[in-house]
Amino acid sequence: MQIIDNPSRDTWTDILKRPTQTVDDIEATVNVVFNDIRNDGDLAVKKYTERFDGVTLDSNMVTLEELQEASTLVSDALKDAIDLAKLNIVAFHAAQKTTRITLETTEGVSCWQEKRPIERVGLYIPGGTAPLFSTVLMLAVPAQIAGCKEIVLCSPPNKQGNVAPEILYAAQLCGVTKIIKVGGIQAIAGLTFGTESIPKVYKIFGPGNQFVTVAKQLATKYGVAIDMPAGPSELLVIADETANASYVASDLLSQAEHGTDSQVILVSTSKDVIKNISKEIEKQLEVLPRKAIAKKSIANSKLIYVESDDMALELINEYGPEHFIICTKNENFYVDGIANAGSVFIGNYTPESAGDYASGTNHTLPTNGFSKAYSGVNLDSFLKSMTFQKISKEGLKNIGNAIELMAEAEGLQAHKNAVAIRLKDLK
Repeated sequence: MQIIDNPSRDTWTDILKRPTQTVDDIEATVNVVFNDIRNDGDLAVKKYTERFDGVTLDSNMVTLEELQEASTLVSDALKDAIDLAKLNIVAFHAAQKTTRITLETTEGVSCWQEKRPIERVGLYIPGGTAPLFSTVLMLAVPAQIAGCKEIVLCSPPNKQGNVAPEILYAAQLCGVTKIIKVGGIQAIAGLTFGTESIPKVYKIFGPGNQFVTVAKQLATKYGVAIDMPAGPSELLVIADETANASYVASDLLSQAEHGTDSQVILVSTSKDVIKNISKEIEKQLEVLPRKAIAKKSIANSKLIYVESDDMALELINEYGPEHFIICTKNENFYVDGIANAGSVFIGNYTPESAGDYASGTNHTLPTNGFSKAYSGVNLDSFLKSMTFQKISKEGLKNIGNAIELMAEAEGLQAHKNAVAIRLKDLK
């Protein structure tokens, strides 16, 4: 990892740059796939599954038999772990429910707001080198609590034409209504346009690589909403002398092993802390099964020394990390001061892995600095807020003249007339 000593503010933009390709590098490829799937439907999906996943499928639908078999392939111990995680995720997301807000803004003018579920949602679950069955829980659980009618899950098949049994087990446990063996750009395009086998949805959720992220952004051009631009994983840790070096190193490596384009950053006001954690990273890296992936990710990552907590916090907010771990004596300074982060983990005994799996919070979070404007997935991500109003005769008399004056001032005579014609009858 590159060690950076007290960088000046004018270098922060370059130092904090993510190791991702620009949209321009990827968008041309995404556009070609989108156009093919919009025109040719499942034929194009099949072509790209063969090209990108290296498998030819007679059908991309997961059958009941496959679901039943998947359940037998998951160990009882893992099922118990998934059940525990689901219990906590359900508890945390169910607690996010809100009641109807009702108010009489003026006498005779009643306004209220209610939340209604998005009817059709698409969940993208990465497969590849690490089938993320935990993401099924993070997306399907709040979708089910929200009351979404159709929950469509897409995940890429392996070389044998199968989806990981853990993904299938979690999907049926959490109320997914349809599971399709399709990944990457073609999955997002299928959910955007609809094909013979893939339903068109109203909103697409889920993390993915840079191609999936750009595909999701492109989907918005065709009237489909997305949760957020959630690309390669990232983690920033602030640590001082009270941090356990081996714990911090393990957290940094836990994100580095996600993929070669992941990024991890350590910020500290102590050069000794940086030195100790750097040694721990080298030691732990050597025994990781995904050492090759983590090593490439570590090459994209940085250890940054700064002189003060104030400067550290300013730099962290400028970066806007997806995951932010605080291992410092004055943790409240960072807890109170952090403005831009997807999810925050506090103290030596709060590993980022807890949020990835079983603490209850959601792990689908904004990356690439989008935490400055986006929230992570939560119950409201699957709901729409709708406003209602009912006005009595007296209520219209109370606000009618104001409406007329404002409409006339904007030059919208028909708007004024819609009120005037009613007020005339009320005289």
